[in-house]
Amino acid sequence: MSGQEDSITAFSDTFTTPVVGINKGRTIGASVGIGVVWGGSMVGLSQIWYKGMERSPWHTFDDSKEWMQMDKAGHLYTANKISQLTGDIYQWAGWKNNTAAWMGFGVGIGYLFTLESLDATGKDWGFSWSDMGANTLGSGLYLAQQLAWKEQRFILKFSYQHSPYAQYRPATLGQTFPERLLKDYNGQTYWMSVSPGSFMKHTKFPKWLCVSIGYGIDGKLHGQDNSYTVVQNGESMTFHAKRQVLFSLDIDFSKLPIRKPWLKAIVKQFNYLKLPFPTLILTGNQWRGEWIYF
Repeated sequence: MSGQEDSITAFSDTFTTPVVGINKGRTIGASVGIGVVWGGSMVGLSQIWYKGMERSPWHTFDDSKEWMQMDKAGHLYTANKISQLTGDIYQWAGWKNNTAAWMGFGVGIGYLFTLESLDATGKDWGFSWSDMGANTLGSGLYLAQQLAWKEQRFILKFSYQHSPYAQYRPATLGQTFPERLLKDYNGQTYWMSVSPGSFMKHTKFPKWLCVSIGYGIDGKLHGQDNSYTVVQNGESMTFHAKRQVLFSLDIDFSKLPIRKPWLKAIVKQFNYLKLPFPTLILTGNQWRGEWIYF
């Protein structure tokens, strides 16, 4: 058994170990993989997400004031993570930091531009310049940090917990858990985590320990309207939307002292999500604390 484990470990180390110079095999594999995911996901979305949608000629749509900009936070986060993942893949393939960073930036912007172009032919939607602005900002945040520091010090993260509002507008906020995860902005929080130690050259402050600030909303049932009335079982309920600002702690998994390259590469992927920690939450002008908040 130990021999088999050693073989698996050796393969994992070889697969994750950085190479010197551009590796042709890894580069071809990475590029083909990205192309397949890009094209396949667009075909899948056009057949599933956009199926049955009434089409119209290509047009623009201003949704910059909807959902208290939570959808824009989602675009910023998504673009940033696509760019980071792509850049990491090309660095693994042997490309230098700056070149890989520009590749990541280009794929992040290009992929979401393609997705936005699908919206552009939907009658009730359209090509959103504010979405593209958020996409550019997210990918640009990744690029700027790679060019300046060769690492990500301001880390965008995501968390979700069940909200009570989807039951009142399930067609808009989702009926199943996967739908609510994507559509119910009341349950989503977008975070920026940063380690003070990453800016200190000589310090015992652990570089993996982060402070984190989050943004969310509460009581938002309609894209444009900040007050929404629901009549259920003869009872009228009015919900008033409020912005939320959250303060918490977090961990930068990429800076944990892990020696095994394959394990470090796996653990780094947890940086997409915010860990549950004690959190202070400001909703409107009301403060509250949670011992564990995700």
